[in-house]
This record gives sequence, structure tokens and C-alpha cells, in this order.
Amino acid sequence: MRLLDGEGVLITGVYGSGKSSVAAEVAYHLEQRGEPYALLDLDYLGWGSSPGGDQWTEFDMMLRNLAAVGLNYREAGIGLFVVAYFVRGRPEVRRVGEALGVPLRVVRLAVPLAEIERRLAGDVTSGRRDDLRDAVSSIAASEGIGVEDRVVTNDRPVGVVAREVMAWLGWL
Repeated sequence: MRLLDGEGVLITGVYGSGKSSVAAEVAYHLEQRGEPYALLDLDYLGWGSSPGGDQWTEFDMMLRNLAAVGLNYREAGIGLFVVAYFVRGRPEVRRVGEALGVPLRVVRLAVPLAEIERRLAGDVTSGRRDDLRDAVSSIAASEGIGVEDRVVTNDRPVGVVAREVMAWLGWL
């Protein structure tokens, strides 16, 4: 079986920037038009605890899982991929694209720290405190900056942001 050529968007940004929400809204609009697509929140593909697991072990597991899932979707005829994940540098972007098997364009969501704090404060899970600490650290270290093809400010309604992303991709 010949695999369908495809394309994807990687929506990135620090914790609390709205990656999952914007990706879900983009997917909603694709679904409303009847477009075949896959929505992949990559945090879930690497979420686990293995002996001696550090972030790279989790990242490598996520890539292995992504390669399998991406192949399944492409064999099913899906060619559009909406991916949410925080990447810190270009090597991660390259590895995600290779694992998925399609070229990716990268949109980085930019959000003021005060807005990230507000968003994460409303989450009841204990892990969100850690996520906020990680977001502050990533912002201070300028992690994830420069990996993008486009920066989109995400301090507006999610539908507006998703439509801006889709217009830039030519998916409207």
C-alpha cells in the first residue's frame, strides 16, 4: 500500500500557552469541513514512568509511539496532522517530523507569563504547579524561541487564534 503524502502543523509553546486548545479548535474546523485529519497531543504519547526515565527517555518513547501512530493514520489515508507539543529546539522539531513521517510547519504560541499563571492556577492537578515552574524556567532560558515558522499571540479567543493559524497554513 502506498502511503499518502501529508503535511502537518506543530503547535508549540511553553506549558499553559494553549497548544492543546488551539490544536483542538483547528481539528474541530477540519472536522466540520469533512477533512480527514489526525489530532495528536504528544505529551500523552510519552507520559509514563520508566526505570531511570529522564526527559530524553520520555522523548524517545514519545517518538517511538508517534512513529507507530503516524504510520497507522497515514495507512488509513489521513494526510493532515495537527500536533501539539512543546519543543525546545530545532533538533526536536526535526525528530518529531521524521517520526510522524510528514513535513511540519511550526507555530509557536506566545502568551504573557501573567496569562499563563492565570490559566494554570485554575487547574486542580498538583502537576500544574510543576508545569508553571517549568514554564517560568523555559521562558527565562528562551527555550522554544526560534523553532517556529510563525509566532501567533494567544491571548485572544481560541477560535480567533485557530483561524489565524489555519489561514497561514492555507487550510481555510
